Amino acid sequence: MSEERPVSPNHLFRYLWRWIPLAVMAGILAGSASALLLWSLNLATAVREDHRWLIALLPIAGLAVGLMYHYLGTSVEAGNNLILDEVHDPQRTLPVRMTPLILIGTFVTHLFGGSAGREGTAIQTGASLADQLSKPFRLSAEERRVLLMCGISAGFASVFGTPLAGAVFGLEVLMVGSVSYSALVPCVVAAFAGDLTTRAWHVSHTLYRVSEVPAISARGVLFAAIAGAIFGLVAMAFARTVHVIAARCKAMVTYSPLRPVLGGILVAAAVFAFGTTKYIGLGIPGIVAAFHGPQPPYDWAAKFLFTVVTLGTGFKGGEVTPLFFIGATLGNALAYVLPLPSSLLAGMGFVAVFAGAANTPVASTLMAVELFGAEAGAYAGIACVFSYLFSGSSGIYRSQRAGTAKVARDGAMEEDSLALEAKDDQIQGVRSQ
Repeated sequence: MSEERPVSPNHLFRYLWRWIPLAVMAGILAGSASALLLWSLNLATAVREDHRWLIALLPIAGLAVGLMYHYLGTSVEAGNNLILDEVHDPQRTLPVRMTPLILIGTFVTHLFGGSAGREGTAIQTGASLADQLSKPFRLSAEERRVLLMCGISAGFASVFGTPLAGAVFGLEVLMVGSVSYSALVPCVVAAFAGDLTTRAWHVSHTLYRVSEVPAISARGVLFAAIAGAIFGLVAMAFARTVHVIAARCKAMVTYSPLRPVLGGILVAAAVFAFGTTKYIGLGIPGIVAAFHGPQPPYDWAAKFLFTVVTLGTGFKGGEVTPLFFIGATLGNALAYVLPLPSSLLAGMGFVAVFAGAANTPVASTLMAVELFGAEAGAYAGIACVFSYLFSGSSGIYRSQRAGTAKVARDGAMEEDSLALEAKDDQIQGVRSQ
């Protein structure tokens, strides 16, 4: 075990003097972009619900988004995966065009009835805007890596109103099973700055309330673990299905702008066939309803299908809010067979499906505490851990790297410890920048 050198007060002061202003600036940029995003999605949803005939134009909207990225955005089309790649191996500053392209693409997706989220957009705007600070401040590759993590944290925190979860998400999402705390202080500062900035723009977040939380007991822990395992299997199925659809579309349709046209036709036809808009857009009303009473037990499956088709065929947005819908409604459905309150199961599913799909159990647990309170957060934490365990080796982010195995093999614990120590040594220099 290597021995860390003590940090002198002068060194610590220089570190904070350098990183707090940078993190605050990154947070302000990300929070302002998230405020614009949230306002625009509220507008898109209201207009679409007042003029539902717009959904019939979803294939044309898909073509427009496809052409926009084909001619203007090939360098940023990888989205979140491009950002993760840059964090892992900093090469060049993210093009500033990533921000307007993803904002427009997400707005169009929601206006015309695609089923997508907003976290992907917030992460891309937060990271791309933060990265523009790297040149004027002459940041090194390692410093730029930390700045990108700040942008991820600030984007996530500001779009969901969960600064603690956002701060840890920026650290945890990079590598499965491994978290480096060298960027913890900048990410925390950026996350809170981003959240406060969004609130300063008078943009509010939806409130979700768990109405009944039983006292922790062995029985409750057991059923929370069972629910978590189910959430993890659904998370794994979601991630794999999105990837399979994307791969099949690329093989079948070589001209990329036509892929979202195909998805638009399928989604629009399904909306008019089912006669409801419940499963498109963000699905916030459906999530809220899952906390307040029994819902159709197939809601989660319907949202699952609408979302994997939308995202797998190339529409823009994010996966997380649809995962919240899938998790909350699946939890609501599990109340028919598991002896836990439906609102608690909805809250557990809300964060646990996301935990499994993104491989971020700690951030997801913190999100539960911030949104639902500590008592519900304890149950949600159990569900998040088991969801993470049962969700397989991959997730929604292809560029997320493997750190340590989710289940240690015989004799592997010492190897994992040494590997983590080596990784920490490689990035320890960030503290001395």
